[in-house]
Amino acid sequence: MRHYDPFYASAPTNQIAKEMLGMLLTYDSPKGLVGGWIVETEAYMGQKDSAAHAFGGRRTASNEPLYGPPGTVYIYSIHGRYLLDVAAQEKDVPQGVLIRAVEPTIGQKIMLANRKKHGFDLTNGPGKLMEAFGIADKEMNFEIFGDHSKLAIDQQRKKAPAQIETSNRIGVANQGDWATRPLRYFVKGNPYVSGIKKRDVDQENFGWTVPVKKD
Repeated sequence: MRHYDPFYASAPTNQIAKEMLGMLLTYDSPKGLVGGWIVETEAYMGQKDSAAHAFGGRRTASNEPLYGPPGTVYIYSIHGRYLLDVAAQEKDVPQGVLIRAVEPTIGQKIMLANRKKHGFDLTNGPGKLMEAFGIADKEMNFEIFGDHSKLAIDQQRKKAPAQIETSNRIGVANQGDWATRPLRYFVKGNPYVSGIKKRDVDQENFGWTVPVKKD
């Protein structure tokens, strides 16, 4: 057993958040395998980041997975919704990447049944993708993605974004001077990116360098 993933400590957390775009996130759920291409992420830079859970060295039972080894699963809840993070640095360096949205590609029927939403609304937000995956608890916290965990991020099966856009993070406007830092990354033109306007969608290729297969 490796009990860590060296990829997540191979570069600064903001760079890792960019590199995760296009990777395949999967979950071996009780109903079957579900998954999708990661199209939107946010980097959280630890103790110095006023919008991060570990700001100022805060360490609690709730955010302890962030302090785990690289690749640790960190699930937390906000306003009744569950969100999915991966610890992105060495043990005791509490920086992480929030997976905000995926383009569904595996187990779409399962996800539709879980969320009862159709179209791009299925997984175009961090709480939405977790609901679509059927994850509504924190039982996988402290596991390592892909290391005997039902959650995995395949770094090899990766689509190439034609262009990566950056912006300030979402939902942290009142969290101090780091709130406006450009630490949100997304595949430009992908319709599953949260809050994207219809006019900005790349209807042909969904923002990838290779055309997507549409149903």
